[in-house]
Amino acid sequence: MAVEVLGTPDPREKAALSRRHADAWRAAREVGTPLPVGHAAPPDRPARPDRPELKNPRDVPRRRPGSPEGRRALLHAVAHIELNAVDLHWDVIARFTDTPLPMGFYDDWVQAADDEAKHFGLMADCLEAAGSHYGALPAHAGMWRAAEDTAADLMARLAVVPMVLEARGLDVTPGMIEIFRRAKEDDAVAALEIISAEEVAHVAYGSKWFHFLCGRHDLDPKDVFHDLVRRHFHGPLKPPFDEARRAEAGLPPDFYWPLTENA
Repeated sequence: MAVEVLGTPDPREKAALSRRHADAWRAAREVGTPLPVGHAAPPDRPARPDRPELKNPRDVPRRRPGSPEGRRALLHAVAHIELNAVDLHWDVIARFTDTPLPMGFYDDWVQAADDEAKHFGLMADCLEAAGSHYGALPAHAGMWRAAEDTAADLMARLAVVPMVLEARGLDVTPGMIEIFRRAKEDDAVAALEIISAEEVAHVAYGSKWFHFLCGRHDLDPKDVFHDLVRRHFHGPLKPPFDEARRAEAGLPPDFYWPLTENA
């Protein structure tokens, strides 16, 4: 199921398939006949549509969010992040099945993949309501780099993707919401508020299973986190941090402040 999502290039179809598979997983769990986890060979990179054109991050045009064009570009960037997150969560399910894990691990990441598919749909709907669509603008080519850099290490994957990249979303999404609120774009505000609320759980899943694996191997989570992020994440973490939302997700300040450029 995970590999099928990863191999689907059309964004809307990928999101719809993600949601159907999540529904099937939950339905089987609820009646006490869980689907077998099994093993699969996920692709090195997920299937992608011809558009958007993927560019080096430095070559993606920057647009001011005070203009309608800038706000469409911001929605497009969030849609791109959410589509990549769909693949990241199915990839963590498929790639690490050689590691024995409780069924709760799969429950959490199936739920996260379902949420991200919903989030992509919300952003794609907002773009279409604004007279645009996903794929209309160039996008960041480096989104899958974290998956490639951590493909051989589940603890590194958890440290870098949910506990660094998704945690960054906790810091910046409230500011995005304010941009659309000032522009009186209520549908975008409502969509981003849903995303903002649900992303806390995804960071929490990362923290929970990272700590679980550290406990299994009798390792200090903070020290291991610092080591893995320094090895697998490119560059320092950048404040400001939303410390309250990070704490809600199980990320205390002594995890991330030592990794800033001023540390």
